[in-house]
Amino acid sequence: MDKRMRTSEDELLAAIRKVLSGAGPEVVVGPGDDAAVLAAASGEQVLTADVLVEGVHFDLSLTSARDLGYKAITVNVSDLAAMAASPRAALVTLVLPPSVEESWVMELFGGMREACDEYALWLVGGDLSSGSKISVSVTATGEVAPGRAVLRSGARVGDVVVVTGELGASAAGLRLAREGRAPSSDTDRALLRAHFRPVARVGEAGVLARHGATAMMDISDGLALDLSRMCRASRVGVTLRSVDIPVADGASFADALSGGEDYELLVTLPHVVAFEAVKVELRETFGAAVTAIGTIEAEGLKIQDMSGSLAPLAPEGWDHFGGR
Repeated sequence: MDKRMRTSEDELLAAIRKVLSGAGPEVVVGPGDDAAVLAAASGEQVLTADVLVEGVHFDLSLTSARDLGYKAITVNVSDLAAMAASPRAALVTLVLPPSVEESWVMELFGGMREACDEYALWLVGGDLSSGSKISVSVTATGEVAPGRAVLRSGARVGDVVVVTGELGASAAGLRLAREGRAPSSDTDRALLRAHFRPVARVGEAGVLARHGATAMMDISDGLALDLSRMCRASRVGVTLRSVDIPVADGASFADALSGGEDYELLVTLPHVVAFEAVKVELRETFGAAVTAIGTIEAEGLKIQDMSGSLAPLAPEGWDHFGGR
């Protein structure tokens, strides 16, 4: 039976608006007009955008519509968190082939709504278009107190390099999904969830910023590559300690170093005292871990092995135009 979409654009938009019904007081005009209207904020506005493209960022044979919608919102929220911003609103531009079923679109927006509810974010509008492949593009806004956004360019010599959570789970989860076998353990299920349902560290970012984080970014393209970007932006170097990198159960060291899509926070703190305070507060407030993995140096990208020997740190990870 042919289940391709038979509804018009207006009918599809009306169905989407039902999924997204309800908004907070800051949303003056939501989906349905030429543009959304939000109440003016008192702080500085933070804006970010991300796109997920079929065949590049996701495989329809592996990813459910609901998980895709959830992830599309979450990766944008993660960017806001990396600036120490609180999420506010989002717009989505969706490109759909004619073969897509309306039920799939409703599930996609159901996943988006689920993520919006999780992170107190309002999805207030966007655009629909047709194309040969599915593309989900989200633009999100957040708010931060004036002058309090944490940039990737603020790392200083002597700072402690830390990461939240564990690394490598998403890459290992994608590999597991591609194998096509059912998860056989809690570890397998955790790896799959890490890939398809990432967590944006919004609350943790606020704690890190309050304790003086000098630089912060989320790990989307791999620890080694993203750390090299932070060092380049800050005009510093780093010594990374391989023995301290927190590798997720079921993942490899290579997954943790360059796998990507972990969406954990990569942060520099001004001293060990700040790190110890953050460690206690994150554990007690969120049940979250944070690990010191290196030190900011004047120059060079280096990694220290278990014996203490130093070697150049290759900035390897995901590059959309250069591959791995």
